[in-house]
Parts: sequence; structure tokens; C-alpha cells
Amino acid sequence: MLDRHWRGRRRGSYHHSVDCTFCKLIEGLLPSWRVYEDESAVAFLDKGQVTRGHTLVVPRRHAEDIWALSEDEVQAVMRSVHRVACLLREKLNLLGLNVTQANGRAAWQDVFHYHVHLIPRYGDDRFSPPWCSTSPSEKQLNEIRHQILKEQPPTREP
Repeated sequence: MLDRHWRGRRRGSYHHSVDCTFCKLIEGLLPSWRVYEDESAVAFLDKGQVTRGHTLVVPRRHAEDIWALSEDEVQAVMRSVHRVACLLREKLNLLGLNVTQANGRAAWQDVFHYHVHLIPRYGDDRFSPPWCSTSPSEKQLNEIRHQILKEQPPTREP
């Protein structure tokens, strides 16, 4: 039902200059297990299935990362993420949900088409966070904040 509705309308949108697995999945050139789609995004089961129901939401337009999307496109993708999150909660009896997204090799992005992971949590699934907190000091947090806001850190008078 989903594939039949969109496949004919979106033919020819694949960016052949980019060898992109997700573009091929969206175009129907590779098999996918779609669970949701709209005019802006497609959601399909991740072949890796970190946990049961692990789903990816990708924009229809090829964009390598978050910086290659407009704010409107990001909003549209996140609207789809919310809809898929509700669908997963309703249908899979999950206890929680991790929503994660990576940009660039340094952030572990391995498919260079923007995508959002929805990873259902069931309590005993053995999935653990990929990072550890570093517990920075207040001074370090202030320095980072000032750098982001392009302010000079306040100097302390002796």
C-alpha cells in the first residue's frame, strides 16, 4: 500500500551522481521494509535491528547531513520521526525509545544521507549508550557556553 502510493509519483528523483543506498531504497531500487512515508520522508526498518523495531527516518531529498538540509526540511523530517515514534509505541509495546542522529565520520555516520534512528527499548535489550559523561567543571561549561555564544569569558577580579 505505501510503496504503491509513492513509487510511481517519485520515480526519477534518485541522484545518480551520488551512490547512496538510502536514495536507492527510497526510489525502490533496493528492497526495504517501509513502515511510514509522506511527501517529505520515508521510514523503514534498519537491516541491523539493534533492537526489535529499530527504524530509520530519512528525507526524500538527498542531503548528506543536518547542515545540508533547510530548517523546513529538518522540521518535516522531525514531524515524521514523531509520527513513527507514536506508531512504534502503539504497535510494539516498547518501554522507551532512543532517538539518535549522527553527522560526519567523527560522529559515527556511516551512510551519508541524513537519517534519524528510532531504537525501541524493552528493558532487557542490552543496548547501552555509546558515551560516558565527563563531568566538566562549571568553569569549563562556562567557557564552552561563551565560545558558542561568541562572548569573552568573564575575568575574575582578584
